[in-house]
Amino acid sequence: MRDNIINFILFQIGWFACVLSAAAQQPGIGVLLASAIIVLHFWRAQYPRNEIMLVLTAMLIGAAWDSLLVTFGWLDYASGTLISGTAPYWIVVMWALFATTLNLSLRWLKQRYILAALLGAVAGPLAYSAGAGLGALQFVNPNHAFTALAIGWAVLTPVLIAASKRLDGYPAARTRELSW
Repeated sequence: MRDNIINFILFQIGWFACVLSAAAQQPGIGVLLASAIIVLHFWRAQYPRNEIMLVLTAMLIGAAWDSLLVTFGWLDYASGTLISGTAPYWIVVMWALFATTLNLSLRWLKQRYILAALLGAVAGPLAYSAGAGLGALQFVNPNHAFTALAIGWAVLTPVLIAASKRLDGYPAARTRELSW
């Protein structure tokens, strides 16, 4: 249980670091902190290769998804875009950070795909809305953006949960407490 709480807290720290630094036109700062959290996650894993593969999968999915939202003109990011029309690098790192929760603090969603879809449909748009409120992005077309975010996260959350079942670097988290 303690590992799940630590995982959740570290995710929140990384999320705020990425969003606030992007809003301040300094996305590299948040990316460095989030990257350190991700490396710590790999270091703690029983099977780091599985976690690395899960994180890379989430990054590819997230880069494609967020780039699609930018391409359609529904979202505009404040900073960190390396190639026009694509997702900024800091949001891709946030997808990696999200992946670190799948086998720990969000493990309870495994086998609960409908609940994962519902959680994704609500929490995904709320996270983007919070990021917009903090100045890291803006909704160019809010109606389309929120609809797309809800549908996308309702699909992508269960997909990533399914991937985490195959790429579980923390199988002991199912049965015992990991020690920090």
